[in-house]
Parts: sequence; C-alpha cells; structure tokens
Amino acid sequence: MQQKAEKMITEVDISTAWQLLQAGSVLIDVRAAEQWQSGMPEPASGISRALLKSEIPKRYPDKHQPLLVICAQGKQSLLAAEDIKSFGYFNVQSVQGGFAAWQAAGLPIGLPVDSTLSASQQERYARHLTLPEIGLDGQQKLLESKVLLIGAGGLGSPAALYLTAAGIGTLAIVDDDRVERSNLQRQVLHSEDTCGSKKIDSAQRRLHALNSDTRVIAIDQRLSAANACDLIAAYDVIIDGSDNFATRYAVNQACVAADKPMVYAAVEGFQAQLSVFWPGNDRQRHLPCYHCLFPQPGDGPGCVEAGVLGVVPGIAGMLQAAEALKLCLGIGQPMVGRLMRIDTLSMRITESQIQADPDCPVCSESQKYVIMHR
Repeated sequence: MQQKAEKMITEVDISTAWQLLQAGSVLIDVRAAEQWQSGMPEPASGISRALLKSEIPKRYPDKHQPLLVICAQGKQSLLAAEDIKSFGYFNVQSVQGGFAAWQAAGLPIGLPVDSTLSASQQERYARHLTLPEIGLDGQQKLLESKVLLIGAGGLGSPAALYLTAAGIGTLAIVDDDRVERSNLQRQVLHSEDTCGSKKIDSAQRRLHALNSDTRVIAIDQRLSAANACDLIAAYDVIIDGSDNFATRYAVNQACVAADKPMVYAAVEGFQAQLSVFWPGNDRQRHLPCYHCLFPQPGDGPGCVEAGVLGVVPGIAGMLQAAEALKLCLGIGQPMVGRLMRIDTLSMRITESQIQADPDCPVCSESQKYVIMHR
C-alpha cells in the first residue's frame, strides 16, 4: 500500500514545501492529536488521519486547492495524501522528512489551536469522527446534548449504555425501583452484586465506569403527571423506557406541552414496537402523539404476566438510543409518524404510518394551548 502511494504522490523537500506555502499552498499536519502538543508547523492545520474523510471536504471545498501533507517522519503523510487524492483533490503532495525535517530546518513552530475535543476524546470517538454525518462538530453536539431516560430497566439499560458510550454529555435517569434477581435476565445495566440496591445507583456506577465524559444524573423518583413537566424541562430528548400506560401518558402530555421529542418503545413476549412522538416537529401539518396511537389504555398482560425474551428489550432499547442520537445530531429521518413492529420469532420487521387525531385531547391545537397554560 505504501509503495503504491509513493508512486502516485509527489514528495517535496522542506525548502520546496516552504516556497509552496508562501505561494498559497495549505499545510495539513496528519499526526495524532497528542503529537501536536509538542508543537506544530506554524502555518499548518491539524487534521489527524482518522478525520480526513469528514474534515477535508468541509475545510477545503475547492478541490483545486494545492495541499501539502506532513507527518512525523514523512511516511504516514504519503498514505494520507493518497487518501485525500481519492476524495477528488487534484494537487496533493507529501512533505519529505516530516516534522523532524521541519524542526531541523529551523522553520517556524507554534502551539496547536485548541480543538473542541481532547486527544483522548478524538481517540475514543474516532469511529464517529470518520462519519461525514457526525465528524468533530457532531461529536461536540453529542457532548453538549442532554437526554432524559425514563426507567433503568429492560429498555433503559441498553439505551443508557449506548448513549453513554456515544458521548452524550448529560444523561438523567428517572427510576425509583430496586434491582431484583428477576431483572437480570434482560436489564443489562445491573448485576448480581447490585441486587437490592437502587437501580439509579447501580446504573450510575456502571455508566461512569464506561465513560466519564457523560454526566449521569440519578433521579430517585417515579415519574407521574404531577412531576413530568418539571422533570423533562431541561432536556433535549426524552426516552420513554417505562412499562405502563399511566407513565407513558404523563410523559407524552409533558413532551407535547414542551415541544420535546418522545422516543417510545414497548415490548412483550417476542415482540417490540418503536416510534418517535413529536407533534411540533412539522409546523405545516399535525403529527401524531402517543395518545393518538393509544387513545385508551390497553388491557393485555404486562411483562410480569406474559413474559419477555431477554434480548427483545435489548433490541428495542438500542433502537431508542439510535433515534435519540439522530435527534441530538439533527440527522437522518426519525421515526416521527411511523410505528415499527419487530417479531423476533419470525424476525420480521414491519412499519406502518400513524395518523394524527384532529380531535386528540392532548396534541390538537386547542388542547396544546390548554395544557401549556394549566
């Protein structure tokens, strides 16, 4: 691979590189972020190799812009230059000898411009940073996002783990239950040694060990119609991991009043369903809320009576996390107005449209005003 790059990419010595910079070329330092701390070529822009795909087109949209690539010794810059050329850039050259040669020549060296992400964060989130839909800006959005999770059980466990791993800045968890042995078949946040302890305490310890970037707030309460509006006020996205209609109705009503997206899932037996309720997401048309889908509480058995395959809430909770991340980033197409059903016995996934109820007592225009001004 390196031999191929050496044949396709022109190398220039330090003296020529300096002349090209004076003539308008741009210098890109592709060393790892931690290497920049000892200094960077004075006119260089630091973009580690993992970020080239997302950052080069963003920073240099003109593909005729002459680019010089420098690394530590002059080897990695050949490969990085080949990568950049594959993005459609016409004039990319590698600096022979790298930063070592730059230093030896006595050329200007400055301190790097502070990045929004530390070197350790760039390493941790490297697979996010290479995605054009996320990149540095998107990861910074995640680190600034605030998510409220209702319940640290079967749905909340996988959602919490993946949101924390993804670098959500603040994750608040509302739950007042204790860990029971019968939870462990599906509630993967908890373990045998946390049986009897508060779920929020068990969750907080596990999540902090996973990623100290995420601030985990433990709220030892049961969400109800009386406190729902106060609890959701400070958060960007609300994930409903509850297991009863009363809590879901309370979450839905508070989310509609505050114009917050509610990421919903429910499980039973071998089946799961998922949607996002956010009537205010489209100002041109009335989108459905949870009450539009379920105007009356269901009368079927719950998980205690009917049972549930342990992996089913895992699947649904991870999908909730995916929807929450999309909402925090503002990318993709959230499941607003759509209901996904998953049957793990047949491994079939179906999707249907949810129609808004024009006379919904929660989300119709007249009722939203009443709710907001109670």
